[in-house]
Amino acid sequence: MPITTLDPRTALVVIDLQQGMTSLTLLHPLNEILERACALVEAFRRHALPVVLVNVEGKPPGRSERGSRMPVLAADFAELLPALNRQPQDHIVTKRTPGAFTNTDLEAYLKRQGITQIVLAGIATCSGVEATARHAYELGFNVSFAIDAITDGDAETHANSVSRIFPKLGETDSSMAFITLFDNKE
Repeated sequence: MPITTLDPRTALVVIDLQQGMTSLTLLHPLNEILERACALVEAFRRHALPVVLVNVEGKPPGRSERGSRMPVLAADFAELLPALNRQPQDHIVTKRTPGAFTNTDLEAYLKRQGITQIVLAGIATCSGVEATARHAYELGFNVSFAIDAITDGDAETHANSVSRIFPKLGETDSSMAFITLFDNKE
């Protein structure tokens, strides 16, 4: 469902746009995802709304079919991509699970800011973005997805999340639709 409204206290949550993801093979080119995410970041800052930049540092210790051994990560793996232009007012969340809420201060931060809605962007669609969205929805936040600022390494899981999961959790639209909605509120 296309975006219909933005709550007065909406935050942007950008998932895992960091150095360690630059070597991944993604469905949509990272530079395009980053460009759209940066446009959203600038729009939120322009409207004095919170920007949350999430990075991942490792993974939970549980086993999976894809292996439980964590490869040695490069020293700059968790560094946010410079194009995001991190600002002092941005809230940084470092996670070790797919979702940005588990064992972090994200929920407390959003509640302190009076946030009632989040807009999600980043990677990976079926992991970090979806896990964060599900948790946000369960916590009672209105959830929205900037679909053209989200990607994954797997076309099938990306399509499943976008077409089947995300519409159950919130509204979906292009990054430009969100920016236009903001700019038309003035």
